[in-house]
Amino acid sequence: MSVKLLSESGIREMIGWLVHVIEAAGALIIFAGAVWAFARFTATGLRRRSLIGEFNKIRLSLGRFLVLGLEFQLAGDVLRTAVAPSFTEIGQLAAIAAIRTILNFFLTREIAQERAEIERDQKEPVPRAAAA
Repeated sequence: MSVKLLSESGIREMIGWLVHVIEAAGALIIFAGAVWAFARFTATGLRRRSLIGEFNKIRLSLGRFLVLGLEFQLAGDVLRTAVAPSFTEIGQLAAIAAIRTILNFFLTREIAQERAEIERDQKEPVPRAAAA
């Protein structure tokens, strides 16, 4: 005699709840990153007139928040199709995963390029003014 712990509908309900929690976490991460980047951008703008150097650092940090938030969103999508998915759900997951993966790829590549540019700028010697 086997004991059935949860019915399929119970498992679907529990997974549905977990999906909402994971997607909310992803949305919260993206929102927190946007608020942090805006606050830092505003504070930098009030302190200095030139934002060029700091702007790239802010974009780099915001990109990290976006990548992490999108990973949570993708995890929610994968979890949503964990219990007896239909072919339609599998197709939708494949399309969503492809779009988010491509977006993550380009965000990660841009973050790496920005980081390399910042490091290169920090290593370059500052030219000295000619002695009078």
